[in-house]
Amino acid sequence: MSKHKEAVLHGESTFLSKFQDYIGEFIYGGIDGSVTTFAVVAGAAGAGLDSSVVIILGFANLIADGFSMSVGSYLSTKSERDKFEKHKRIEYWEVDNIPDAEREEIREIYAAKGFEGDLLEQVVDKITEDKDRWVDVMMKEELEMQKEQKSPFQMGLVTFVSFIIMGFIPLIVYVIDYSGKPIEHLFRYSSILTFITFAAIGYAKSYITATSKVRGILETLFLGGSAAVLAYYVGVVLEGIIS
Repeated sequence: MSKHKEAVLHGESTFLSKFQDYIGEFIYGGIDGSVTTFAVVAGAAGAGLDSSVVIILGFANLIADGFSMSVGSYLSTKSERDKFEKHKRIEYWEVDNIPDAEREEIREIYAAKGFEGDLLEQVVDKITEDKDRWVDVMMKEELEMQKEQKSPFQMGLVTFVSFIIMGFIPLIVYVIDYSGKPIEHLFRYSSILTFITFAAIGYAKSYITATSKVRGILETLFLGGSAAVLAYYVGVVLEGIIS
């Protein structure tokens, strides 16, 4: 099979595939942004709060949660890199200081793959003749670790941007209303825009993960809708208690 055909099968030949890692982060950041902000809007609507209050709460959620998520994404990606480098240093030390034990581990790894006799010894000799190759094999085969290629800063930035963009959608009608162009049934229109966003995100998520489009849309609608319903009735209950 040619490399081109293999790339097509794995979805690596499209323009979007070049940015697939970051698209995935954009989608999941967008899901969190739209769900959490709409939950704030729903809770405020359930409590009967004014548009100005909804905007304040919504933007506070956008900035605070968006920043928190981006920091989490950055630290998570960076920690994976740091963890890899830590174990890589350990493997180099072991190759330098206990080479016989490390050589035996290489032999065991490839014996488990079906290599035996002279062929097994040739494989072991070839791998262990180069320290970098030796450590690389130990990282992949013994520890099952691959170096994280994604930029921690870019992952954090993509998460923050997607959270802000998608999270702003539930607030659009409230901002328009507050700017002097009154809109009736604010929560209804916010819900419609948000559920369209949920559906679009669910479709995009299913495209990235190569799963059922219908299932992806329904899952996102269900999760987002559930959060909104819970927040709405919490607002209703609290408003009743306070007032």
